[in-house]
Amino acid sequence: MAAEDPSVSGVSGRYATALFELARDEKSIDAVRADLDKFEAMLGDSADLKRLVRSPVFSAEVQSKALASVLDKAGISGVAANFLKVLTANRRLFAVADVLRAFRALVARFKGEATADVTVAETLSDKNLDALKTALKSVTGKDVALNVKVDPSIIGGLVVKLGSRMVDSSLRTKLNSIKHAMKEAG
Repeated sequence: MAAEDPSVSGVSGRYATALFELARDEKSIDAVRADLDKFEAMLGDSADLKRLVRSPVFSAEVQSKALASVLDKAGISGVAANFLKVLTANRRLFAVADVLRAFRALVARFKGEATADVTVAETLSDKNLDALKTALKSVTGKDVALNVKVDPSIIGGLVVKLGSRMVDSSLRTKLNSIKHAMKEAG
């Protein structure tokens, strides 16, 4: 399965594939994904946890003890916790972000989902998010998960990247097009 998707390759792809197959066999894909999402959120919020994960200075034993404590405190257990402990024991915890990305790609393909990266000038309301999901579902025929990023520099509109396709309807891009057209004319 990993060979079919270029985003699921290398060491992280092999670990993600093994985790996915285990979670699928145990019928716990959603639980594993939720636990890993919780771990990833903790990783984003804690500089100390990032340092523990990325730094080669910590021994496997130190990383393992610290990670076990973090997982217990966060309530992460089962397949996800055991998997993170295996990554630590194999000295591959530094690759956890790539493994999580690859795992999500495998889960999305398995569930027939697609993921779109959306950049907006200001936070979208739930109504607008639902409308965007519905529009993207009508185009792709799949349920679409959104990764929304707010970037005020696009002024207005939105930029949607879905797979290899990108639609840029931002006001910044439209203004730049007009500026270039005026330079050519004048």
